[in-house]
Amino acid sequence: MAKTAELAKEATGPLKGVRIVDLTSVVFGAYATQMLGDLGADVIKVEFPGGRRGAGGDIMRWAGHTPEGAPDDLGPIYMTINRNKRSILLDLREEKAAKALRRLIKTADVFTTSVRYEGMKRLGIDYETVKAIKPDIVYVHGAGYGAGGPYAGEPAYDDLVQSASGLADLLNRTDGLPEPRLLPSLIADKVSGLFMTQAVLAALFHRQKTGEGQFVEVPMLECVTSFNLAEHFYGHVYDPPTGQWGYPRVVNPTRKPFPTKDGYIGLLPYTDQQWDQFFEIAGWKETIGQDPRFSDYRTRGQHVRELYGMVDQVTLTKTTDEWLALLKPLQIPVVKMNRLDDLMTDPHLEAVDFFRNYDHPEAGVYVGMKPPIGYSATPANVRRHPPRMGEHTDEILAELSGLDVAE
Repeated sequence: MAKTAELAKEATGPLKGVRIVDLTSVVFGAYATQMLGDLGADVIKVEFPGGRRGAGGDIMRWAGHTPEGAPDDLGPIYMTINRNKRSILLDLREEKAAKALRRLIKTADVFTTSVRYEGMKRLGIDYETVKAIKPDIVYVHGAGYGAGGPYAGEPAYDDLVQSASGLADLLNRTDGLPEPRLLPSLIADKVSGLFMTQAVLAALFHRQKTGEGQFVEVPMLECVTSFNLAEHFYGHVYDPPTGQWGYPRVVNPTRKPFPTKDGYIGLLPYTDQQWDQFFEIAGWKETIGQDPRFSDYRTRGQHVRELYGMVDQVTLTKTTDEWLALLKPLQIPVVKMNRLDDLMTDPHLEAVDFFRNYDHPEAGVYVGMKPPIGYSATPANVRRHPPRMGEHTDEILAELSGLDVAE
């Protein structure tokens, strides 16, 4: 059962005092700006009112079901990636709203957007225009594709970027079925969000050292391809290639949680010594342990499918707890496999207070995850519930009253 937590009263993270004007939405940008908000930044989420289709605001507000009696604009994915933000509703086609945004930019350190850049130009908030208002602004544009290529300016979503980056070519290499498939995760959005967070922090560090802002482009295809090929470039790192695409240990149908008598374990003997110990426990010391195919790291890597394919013959002979008790003292990497249903009662996650209940004044009790990284001097914290659409419009406009910007 998740513990009940109170919101922190003030920011304690390293970005305390940094203001981010945030025109991102969905998952890519919203995930990034939540991480920055957790680190103490004042993230102001600029949302657009509804139009001919849709109810307006971040479209992810409307995905999934809310509890009975709760507002419809607080959908579950939105709730997971939009805490520590304030929401202002501005129709930027109207001059009054555009002027309010210019006032807001004047107070900002960072401007983030995932709107296509041609759209930003039409709205009069491209980099050169924003820089004219705030010369040292860090302007970070989350794009689908880099500006120098033929795909520049085209729409991009997780499905498209998984398809274009090679991610959709992994599962078929693993199981031999011919159809390419998408990984069942918004992995392209989330990876790109991590790159965007890195980009903001690096550009802020540069500004702190030099006083200079800059334009930063975070293109999804390039970010996700880089992420994918960290291991899967493999033999094609060299020219001419020395082997296949795909890291063989990973692109392997026998790489999986191994069954026990009562569940599954994640198991990975890694070093030569760990495999020697596992072979002895398995009763294979005089057989498989003497097989030259499995004698050292290099040869095991060449025959990893065969090796992993035999492991479940042994793991099925004991319960999960028996394997944990046997292998952990030997420092052989092993863990109980969790189903999604198991995560909230995992003893480690419970001990570190990872899941926490919060009481939203309108949506009721919801479960949040604590910021995962620990800082001894500047801890991240949770100060604000995910906001209703436009919840802080009047508050933010009041803060800006009297601040003028040259037209």
